[in-house]
Amino acid sequence: MPAERPARPERPYHHGDLRRAVLNAALDVIAAEGPSALSLRDLARRAGVSHAAPAHHFKDRSGLLTAIATEGHGLLSAVLGEAEDLRDLGVRYVRFAAAHPAHFQVMFRPELLRPDDPGLLAAREQTRSMLRTAVEGRADDPVIAFTAAWSMAHGFATLLLSHNLDGLLDGRNPEAAFGALTSVMFGPVRRSSQPDERK
Repeated sequence: MPAERPARPERPYHHGDLRRAVLNAALDVIAAEGPSALSLRDLARRAGVSHAAPAHHFKDRSGLLTAIATEGHGLLSAVLGEAEDLRDLGVRYVRFAAAHPAHFQVMFRPELLRPDDPGLLAAREQTRSMLRTAVEGRADDPVIAFTAAWSMAHGFATLLLSHNLDGLLDGRNPEAAFGALTSVMFGPVRRSSQPDERK
């Protein structure tokens, strides 16, 4: 899978890198062991900073996870903003999850986060707004259409990251497999909405 983040420099972190250093260390732990394995003291050791450094920037574990979730929604929104159509939106959602597994594990776990954090609320709403806009006009009930599209992309991504699709995909590209899945469920994409002039 693509790297979660750029490789860290070999030199020790200076003060300007401190927040990023802790975030990167946290992403490493989450990708390998899940968010339950996070310890601020251990993160400080991994990042090569003082024991008090993580708390200085994030206050506590919940604050750190909230920062990761907020960053993740920003990254996801940037990816979704380049989608050409609804199917491409779903493919990009799956691609994001594969490229940023640690962010993805945290973003949709409200019990781990600060529910009233302004940055998180704004970032989450931006992601949802993009998904809602993509399904507008595609069904009589836009809420159901939004829920169906999100459930399919999110469910596929979750199964992919938990390796439940390894045997089923049998080496196939996950993005291509998801695109084929949307064709099975919803039929081929209509390339044009123009009326048939032959009629």
